[in-house]
Amino acid sequence: MALPEFLAIMMIVAVCGLLMAGYPVALTLGGVSLAFAAFGHIVGVMDIGLLNALPQRIFGVMTNTVLLAIPLFIFMGVMLERSRIAEDLLETMGRLFGAVPGGLGVSVVLVGVLLAAAKGVVGATVVTIALITLPTMLRHRYDPRIAAGTVAATATLAQILPPATVLVLLGDQLNNSFQAAQLARGVFAPASLSVSDLFAAAIVPGLTLVALYLLFLVAVGFLRPGAMPPIPPDPMAPRGSALARQLGTALLAPVLLIAVVLGSILIGLATPTEAAAVGAVGAILLAALRIEGGERAWAWICIVIFVFLIVLRATSGLSRRPDLIVTLMLIVAGTLAVAIYQVWRAGYLAPTVTRTAQTTSMIFTILIGATLFSLVFRGLGGDDMVHRALSDLPGGAAGAILAVMLAMFLLGFVMDAFEIIFVVVPIVAPPLLAMDGVDPVWLGVMMAVNLQTSYMHPPLGPTLFFLRGVAPPEITTRHIYVGIIPFVAIQLCALIVLWFVPGLATWLPRVLYGG
Repeated sequence: MALPEFLAIMMIVAVCGLLMAGYPVALTLGGVSLAFAAFGHIVGVMDIGLLNALPQRIFGVMTNTVLLAIPLFIFMGVMLERSRIAEDLLETMGRLFGAVPGGLGVSVVLVGVLLAAAKGVVGATVVTIALITLPTMLRHRYDPRIAAGTVAATATLAQILPPATVLVLLGDQLNNSFQAAQLARGVFAPASLSVSDLFAAAIVPGLTLVALYLLFLVAVGFLRPGAMPPIPPDPMAPRGSALARQLGTALLAPVLLIAVVLGSILIGLATPTEAAAVGAVGAILLAALRIEGGERAWAWICIVIFVFLIVLRATSGLSRRPDLIVTLMLIVAGTLAVAIYQVWRAGYLAPTVTRTAQTTSMIFTILIGATLFSLVFRGLGGDDMVHRALSDLPGGAAGAILAVMLAMFLLGFVMDAFEIIFVVVPIVAPPLLAMDGVDPVWLGVMMAVNLQTSYMHPPLGPTLFFLRGVAPPEITTRHIYVGIIPFVAIQLCALIVLWFVPGLATWLPRVLYGG
């Protein structure tokens, strides 16, 4: 093995070792990269001038309009968390299903699906669900392992169900890799892979995973009713039509927001970034509607006009009545400003902006560190080494993809999904996509489902840390680690099904976008 390739391998080993030692991800990636770049330059195996490309790459990250959707989706999710819409959902769904064994667990999963689609951020989802549901589940004598595993698994749905931030980042990285692979094969008018393609492709596999979770919980509820007992009926709780009205009221806001955001993306009415902006505004208006008092009228006015504008946009009516559009936009701007002021006065806005800035800064700092890592790794010839290694594996493209899937699963023990997307995907995706018969949409969903397990399995699964931080004292770390085992197994089963039935990922994008 040549010295540059040995240094490239040692870069990965050094990063994994320092991450396991607890050093910050972004600083680890940047520091290790600079150290190996300097050493490679000293021994004459790398030109340090290669780092002159780093500012341009960082500028490319800053001007990437797709990545602009990240802070907007995060803002939407945090605002919904602050406005306590999730609490109403969980309380109502618990009354609906709680009377049967395992019903409360089923309610947690169903509400988690809505929260995952509305928030798109795993950390925010697990904290919200855990704080609301774990005390209730323990109070009704649920097995702590089942309770912890259900909450952890449900929260990770925020990674696979659109508009997951992970899908946005993965789609951006895979698009770059897909175009690089085509250019390497002599295709100078390369096709692209959009985030919308990945959103559409992830819906059916994500809902399949939800169905498997529900089947498992129902089976446990009936086979071991002592572990998931039914909730005794509350004589004071609403029933019949009153319960139906309460359920409809609780579901209306999040379902409408999800439908507008995802629907506008899937039917091509808006880009993911534009839909994220609509989602952020919608979250502000829903929060304003939660404020008691007569101020809600301003939010309703804004919502009605906003919906009217969306209808005009969908029917191409914007170009025919520019004077009307200007008038409506001014009214929306004024009423939205009042709604924002009310949300700020209620104490929702400032914490939401702070959390959004912190999360966004973390993601983009890791991205910049990973960009430097990728640059140095390629400078040492690491990408050529990976390409040769994957090409020489037995089984052709299938063998190479299987090796990458196994490597990503094992890396999930020491790295989280963001780190794997930014560090590993740019290295392995171009040679994979250069092989014959590899569908980039299917490969992206396979990676997304695989990465979902990195949020759950020990020792460094972020979901486990989030859950441990907010779980009641009755739930120990052992309960959490044991409770997630069946759900990780379910995720692996879903990955195997997706391997043998790729149409689960490719069917909906082909129906929507052709090809």
